[in-house]
Amino acid sequence: MAFDYDLFVIGGGSGGVRAARIAASEGGAKVGLAEESRMGGTCVIRGCVPKKLMVFASGYRQTIADAGSYGWDASVGAFDWGRFTGRLHTELDRLEQIYRENLLKAGVEIHDCRATVADPHTVVLADGKTVTAKHILIAVGGHPVFPDDRSRALGISSNDIFHLEERPARLMIIGGGYIACEFAGIFTGLGTEVTQLYRGAQILRGFDEEARGLIAEGMRDHGVDLHLGTTIVEMEERPTGIYVKASNGHECTVDKVLFATGRDPNTKGLGLEEAGVQLGRRGEVIVDAYSQSNIPSIYAVGDVTDRIALTPVAIREGHAFADTVFGGNKRAMDHDLVASAVFTQPEYGSVGMTEEEARETHRIEVYCTSFRPMRTAFIGRPDRVLFKLVVDQESRKVLGCHIVADGAGELIQVAAVAIKMGATKEDFDRTVAVHPTISEELVTMRTPIRTA
Repeated sequence: MAFDYDLFVIGGGSGGVRAARIAASEGGAKVGLAEESRMGGTCVIRGCVPKKLMVFASGYRQTIADAGSYGWDASVGAFDWGRFTGRLHTELDRLEQIYRENLLKAGVEIHDCRATVADPHTVVLADGKTVTAKHILIAVGGHPVFPDDRSRALGISSNDIFHLEERPARLMIIGGGYIACEFAGIFTGLGTEVTQLYRGAQILRGFDEEARGLIAEGMRDHGVDLHLGTTIVEMEERPTGIYVKASNGHECTVDKVLFATGRDPNTKGLGLEEAGVQLGRRGEVIVDAYSQSNIPSIYAVGDVTDRIALTPVAIREGHAFADTVFGGNKRAMDHDLVASAVFTQPEYGSVGMTEEEARETHRIEVYCTSFRPMRTAFIGRPDRVLFKLVVDQESRKVLGCHIVADGAGELIQVAAVAIKMGATKEDFDRTVAVHPTISEELVTMRTPIRTA
C-alpha cells in the first residue's frame, strides 16, 4: 500500500518536533506534522521557558535588597507586569518561529490544525483533509485539570497565568506540586500576596522528605502563606474579589485562584481508542520501551505517555523513536537516573532515589548537611541550603543526590553525570573541594548521619 507519509506526527511540542526532524533529515522519511495550537508545545509556550523567565524576574527584588545590605545604594521600584509580559511574548514568538523553521529545513510538511486518528494508518485533519501514514506518532502532551466545575468556573490554570492582563495583588494557589510551589515563589517575588493551600501533609510529594521540609520553610520565610493539610470548602465571586474559605478555617478574598492540581494526557477525542490503542486510567498511551503502542503502526512519546513528564525526556524519546524506526538503530530511551530541577525559592535539584525510596530496596548510608550559606549569612538572612547523598552500603554507589540551594538546578546537572557513570561515595571523597563554594559540601561529607 502506498502512503501519503512515512510518518505523521500529531503534536508540535519538543518530543514530536525532534522525532519529525530526525526522521526527515537523518532517516530520509517523508514526514507530516499537525499542531492545533502553537509550535513548541507546553515547554516553550506555556511551561518551562516562560516560567523560568518569570523566576528570573521575580528574583530581582531580593537581589536589589541584598545589594543594599552589601553596601550599595540600591532600591527597587514597582514591577511593571505589562512591560515584562510584552517582552516575554515577543521571546516566545521568536522561539516558536525557530521551531517552525527547523522543521521546514528538515523537509517536514506542517499542518496548522488539529488532527485525529481514524484508523492505524489514517489521520483526519480539521481543515478537511485526510492523509495516510505508514507510522503515526502521538506527541500531544498534557493539559491542566481542575478538581470540579466550580474551580473551573472561578479559577485559572497554569496555562492562563502567562496571559493575565495585570499582575494579581492577591493570589491563592491550590496544590502542592512543583507547578504550585514554583508559582507561589514567583508571584511572592513579584510583590503579590500569595496564599497556598495543599491538602497533603507536606508539599512536593514524591521528592525527598528532608528537602521538602526545608523548601516549605524557605517558602514561608520568603512570604508565602502556606497552609498544609487543608483545602477549599467555600468559594464564591464577590464584588471585592473571590472569597475563599479553607477547611482549616482560614478565610480570605483574592483576585485570582490558581489551580495547580495535576495534569492529564491530551488524548480525549483523539480517536485512539476507536483505532484500538490501549490507554491507561488517566488517558495515557500505553507504550513499550521503544514507545510503540499495542497497535504496531502507532507510537507515542512525551507527556502523553505519562512516563517522566520532562521536556528533555520527551526529546530523547522522540529521537530514540526516529532512530529505531527510520535510522536502523533500534534503541530505547533510558529512563533511569533522570535529573530534575524544581524552580522553587529555594531551588531544588535531584537525581536518583530519595532516601525513602532507597530504604525499600537497599541497605543505605545517608550523608547530609544543612547550613546558612556565606552569601546570605553575611547579611543576616535566614536562608539555609541542603546537600544530601544516599549511598548503597555494599556497592558504595551513590543512589541519589539532593540539593536545595540557589542554583541547585545547575549543580545537579553536573552531579548527575557522575552518578549516571556509577560514581561511588569514595569517588566523591577523592575529589578536591572548590573553596569557598556551597557545592564543596558534596565532596567533604565524610561521616554518615544515619544508616538504614
